[in-house]
Amino acid sequence: MNRRIHPLAAVTGLIALLAPGLAAPGAAHAQPGSAPGRSARDCTPIRPESDFYAGGRVATVLLAVPDDPTCTTISVSHVVDVAVPTDRCQDFLVVFYPTDGSEPIATEPVTACSHGPRSQPVVLATDVPDGAWYRVLYEIDYLGQDVRFTVRH
Repeated sequence: MNRRIHPLAAVTGLIALLAPGLAAPGAAHAQPGSAPGRSARDCTPIRPESDFYAGGRVATVLLAVPDDPTCTTISVSHVVDVAVPTDRCQDFLVVFYPTDGSEPIATEPVTACSHGPRSQPVVLATDVPDGAWYRVLYEIDYLGQDVRFTVRH
């Protein structure tokens, strides 16, 4: 089931920090917890750096979807809490930046877990156009938590 992305109304302070006005999709969808299609594994993997903390979430640096017509999703995999390596689950969402200068929009949070090297990527958003600007955010369980993960886009 695809869900449309919704305004990130619950975290007004976070929106102010997310630099509205950058390029982003208008037609991306969230697909919480869905099994990725063939394209999710074929998408470009990156390990983004963290940029800031706000409202109980850590945001990655600003990312751009590469030009790749075979990949239309944003997904995460290889999730691990650095301090507690047995903790391999986290709640993630994606914040997109509309090209029209309107407020950023976010997907619904999705719980992503990694159960070893053969774990499938967990799709956070679908129908994402090439060149879309976004950040991946994760909810922290405790102050100072450092979660490592791979983004595929």
